[in-house]
Amino acid sequence: MNLEKFTDRAKGFLQSAQTVAIRLNHQRISPEHLLKALLEDREGMASGLIRAAGGDAAAATRETDAALGKVPAVSGSGAQASPGLDNDMVRVLDSAEQIAQQAGDSFVTVERLLLALTLASTTAAGKALANAGVRAEALNHAINDLRGGRTADTAGAEDRYDALKKFARDLTADAREGKLDPVIGRDEEIRRTIQILARRTKNNPVLIGEPGVGKTAIAEGLALRIVNGDIPDTLKDRTLMALDMGSLIAGAKYRGEFEERLKGVLDEVKAAEGQVILFIDEMHTLIGAGKSEGAMDAGNLLKPALARGELHCIGATTLDEYQKYVEKDAALQRRFQPVFVGEPTVEDTISILRGIKEKYELHHGVRITDGAIVSAATLSNRYISDRFLPDKAIDLMDEAASRLRMEVESKPEEIETLDRRIIQLKIEREALKKEVDQASKDRLAALEEDLANLEQQSAELTTRWQADKDKIAGEAKLKEALDQARAELDQAQRAGDLARAGELAYGRIPDLERQLADAQGASHSAMLREEVTSEDIASVVSRWTGIPVDKMMEGEREKLLNMEQELGKRVIGQEQAVRAVSTAVRRSRAGLQDPNRPLGSFLFLGPTGVGKTELTKALAGFLFDDDNAMVRIDMSEFMEKHSVARLIGAPPGYVGYEEGGVLTEAVRRRPYQVVLFDEVEKAHSDVFNVLLQVLDDGRLTDGQGRTVDFSNTIIVLTSNLGSQYLANMADDQRIEDVEPQVMDIVRAHFRPEFLNRLDEIILFHRLGVEHMAPIVDIQVGRVGRLLKDRKITL
Repeated sequence: MNLEKFTDRAKGFLQSAQTVAIRLNHQRISPEHLLKALLEDREGMASGLIRAAGGDAAAATRETDAALGKVPAVSGSGAQASPGLDNDMVRVLDSAEQIAQQAGDSFVTVERLLLALTLASTTAAGKALANAGVRAEALNHAINDLRGGRTADTAGAEDRYDALKKFARDLTADAREGKLDPVIGRDEEIRRTIQILARRTKNNPVLIGEPGVGKTAIAEGLALRIVNGDIPDTLKDRTLMALDMGSLIAGAKYRGEFEERLKGVLDEVKAAEGQVILFIDEMHTLIGAGKSEGAMDAGNLLKPALARGELHCIGATTLDEYQKYVEKDAALQRRFQPVFVGEPTVEDTISILRGIKEKYELHHGVRITDGAIVSAATLSNRYISDRFLPDKAIDLMDEAASRLRMEVESKPEEIETLDRRIIQLKIEREALKKEVDQASKDRLAALEEDLANLEQQSAELTTRWQADKDKIAGEAKLKEALDQARAELDQAQRAGDLARAGELAYGRIPDLERQLADAQGASHSAMLREEVTSEDIASVVSRWTGIPVDKMMEGEREKLLNMEQELGKRVIGQEQAVRAVSTAVRRSRAGLQDPNRPLGSFLFLGPTGVGKTELTKALAGFLFDDDNAMVRIDMSEFMEKHSVARLIGAPPGYVGYEEGGVLTEAVRRRPYQVVLFDEVEKAHSDVFNVLLQVLDDGRLTDGQGRTVDFSNTIIVLTSNLGSQYLANMADDQRIEDVEPQVMDIVRAHFRPEFLNRLDEIILFHRLGVEHMAPIVDIQVGRVGRLLKDRKITL
């Protein structure tokens, strides 16, 4: 007996047999201990083979436990620390080695150990297997079926058995069972994928697109088409398997183990002779996967199979990762045909959401209105710029439905308030019972009456709430039954069972639909909402992005018409500047401005202390309900040419590359705010080249290549240029009189292309004596609020 000739897994079971003997305080390792270890295996290879051979694995386990119960246990000082093999066990191992040699195997595998135990008919283990109905001939047939003609040439040979079942998910089986969401649209991409799959050579498409645009959904759509027969004859009855790279790599400790598993998958695909199509999601993970010293990575293992046409494969990856990993390997790249998957439009996303709505309604047990679907698509497109449709819209709908379900399952606030009040009164009642004076007794009588009324109200509301909950739960059960009936109808139609299909289509399904319509139409109290509306979607967007809900949902016209009055309460004496800012914001919100540009861009000119920065804060407070919803950048810190890197982040290879830029990081983390560039004339001229892109396209690419969206910001630049003319204005002089001199200085300092991109250049004039009293009132009010916390009044 040579243990080096046993596979890694077979050695593992021998160690497990020793562990079983030590656990039971047995002095020798017998065949029964090995059989016990085999039957306890989580992967269940031995149990599966016993069942395949017509035996009963549970009966074998019972027989083995009974046999081990008869073995005497030895503990204490006389017991051996490490039990050895008994004679029967040595004979079983020798027998397994001979069986492997006769079969042409280089290594003894787990199933050969099981066969050797079956052949050892004189041992308790052999008798246990015989009593469980296992015969050596039947077991040998089951082993040959499992192996599929493969021999054990390596120490990891078992990893290659049923490799597809272990390391891949059958998408076509999921489609048959109705586990996949319907795929709406994407017909062109699915058709292109089918065209490539039908080619004679290089028939391996790779789906390339941004995260969340629906690459995996295209593969699922292909699986649904295969199941429905909506596919060319050359691809009919194919099986689409999704490779799970995680389980393929997990647990592959030893060198060559990962390659053994992948080789098993490839051999099974090859043996299927084109009937299996392999889908590899996140295909870039293949490059370098399993790479270790002296080992090949997965990409190189795939190349020969791809080149010979033995492997039908669909890959999916993002464009960045395709360029970074796949394009570098020209030999791998030429074997795949790219299919570019673009982001769907808002209209397409609405169609997709309508198609999958029922699945989400079924899961959450609530209804989703069409208004909520339209809001999810439009609001996600408008306000969530760093993710892609339809993924972000689906997430919005999912989270809004989840929140509503939590509300339905939680006790309503009015009942909770009543219950808290009842508990409070009960505590007071117990305290009053201890008092003997008349006033306490009167108070106790009144309290008992209040308590009875409150308990009655609470009971009535609880009954109504429970009825509402039961109604919603009943609707959810009907929807689940309807969904199951529709899935059965699809299966019956595919199987050609017309009697069952007719029974479902004209009996069961219409009956369930009628019951559901009756349940939804029944009147109920309005304690619980059961519909996801556009307000729910807006509320989720607000939580994600920080925009107040009412700012999005209330009419823009009513809100913006009063803008001058609101800003004028805080900024005194600059009516012209306030009016210009309000007009520009109204113009942009009315849709008369490019939606890809910032909401507004202003250059504030004027002497110090006239309200330029205060107007910026007031603007942030009005638009975003928060004075601090602004990022202030002091441009006097950007007087050097190289300092532009601080705004957008250092380029690769420079110190601070990972940190990002002052401007880009602030806007990326909070896309809805006012951006203030203070003392802009002090900055180096190269800084304005960066601002040109922001003012024109509403976007900026940082040092790490990420695009930051400025379309939801208001850009304000302040400057003291020409302030001498504005400060020296006479009391009877108008601002239009000095505007030409100020603009001449501004044009001399800034380039025309920069000035032309600004919405407004606003001049702030010197404040007069008449403006002092309102300003003092505002400042006194602020001081009063600060003193109020200290209990001091003015």
